[in-house]
Amino acid sequence: MLQVDVPERDLAAFVLPELGRLQETGDQWAPYQLLDQDGVVVDPVRVFFAELQAEDKPASTVRSYGMDLLRWWRFLWALNIEWNRATRTDARDFIRWMQIANKPQRLHWRHRKAGYSEETVPKPRTTRKKIPGTPNAITGKVSPGPQYAARTRAHCESVLRTFYDFHQDEGTGPIINPFPLDRSRRNSRANGHHTPDRPFAQERTGRYRPTIPKRAPRRIPDEMFNALFAALRHNRDRALLAFWVSNGARAEELLTSRQRDALPGQQLVGVIRKGTRAYQQLPCSTDAFVWLRLYQEETRRDGIPRGKNLPLWWTLRRPWRPLNYDAARAMFNRANDLLGANWTLHDLRHTASYRLARDPNMPLTDVQWVLGHAHLTTTQLYLPASQDEVIERVRAHHARRAEQRDRPPAPPAPGYNPDSLKTLFGNSW
Repeated sequence: MLQVDVPERDLAAFVLPELGRLQETGDQWAPYQLLDQDGVVVDPVRVFFAELQAEDKPASTVRSYGMDLLRWWRFLWALNIEWNRATRTDARDFIRWMQIANKPQRLHWRHRKAGYSEETVPKPRTTRKKIPGTPNAITGKVSPGPQYAARTRAHCESVLRTFYDFHQDEGTGPIINPFPLDRSRRNSRANGHHTPDRPFAQERTGRYRPTIPKRAPRRIPDEMFNALFAALRHNRDRALLAFWVSNGARAEELLTSRQRDALPGQQLVGVIRKGTRAYQQLPCSTDAFVWLRLYQEETRRDGIPRGKNLPLWWTLRRPWRPLNYDAARAMFNRANDLLGANWTLHDLRHTASYRLARDPNMPLTDVQWVLGHAHLTTTQLYLPASQDEVIERVRAHHARRAEQRDRPPAPPAPGYNPDSLKTLFGNSW
């Protein structure tokens, strides 16, 4: 329950301390651990992580949940509040703080290793500074703002509500969940009056969950994709982009492919799906396999490990390491910087999805299978025209209107007096 006699906190002046950390262990039984400021494992979070693993959640999900729990624990440590003594007032103030606070600016790990602080860190060499939250001049995409996004706040609220629900069921947490459900939803059964001809609605939502704006899928226009492709310097990078834009796989899914999964004769490449973690062979373009063959010849010449069970994608410098998502994103960002754009790797999946869905000879159910969507309604998001196409059509509409306005009126048919028509209709004829 809310505590009305507690003095109001000064959330505007509150600074989240950088205490504790989320540590990757390398242990398959406990891939991540939440440590406090003394390096001791936070036991309630450890038990919750074990529950997530039992629910067949991947390690990436455990990490995502752990980052939200670390933010909440730092908030509790700063206010000297025990996790099982947190009230709804504390939860409400935490959500309010995330609405107004700026995201903490952490020092780069290289600067930390060199012993720099926030005051002594060297200034960047470039004078061009990107203003957070402003649209890109080329892509029109808004860069991440200084504050927490609505999706980040919504994810954090869901994670903390789930965490306290788990401990409430186990009898190890507070009696009342600090992150309650919405008042209009808590007393009724979700989808209680559902009809079979309509999809299920998300009716059980948190009270402090923000409204998430809907974002249209963002595709890369063909001319921009060609410019990005030309900015790449290595055949490995060209092969990756050709695969991503032709098979619609997620960036991390393609990076899971093994050398045995590439089948040029059948134009197929095998990936591990992100959600179900099922193995699926996806059809790809012939250009992708041409660039893959050039890359494989370079790997054979450079001495990169070979074997059908070894990863398909490797780093380009010694010591050879399998290419991970962060390295692939850095490669793509370097090409972006040359063009002044801010496309993301996931935009390549949107581009492939848009091309497949807009093909009249491609059934939408086939596109759903290629993309790995659980529901057809998700695939239907790629059917409408993209933003740049709509803008171009509206511009053409205004041009036609201007042309009709400047066009002189047609002469009257023979037998009509022009002065009489002007008296009756003015200049509209």
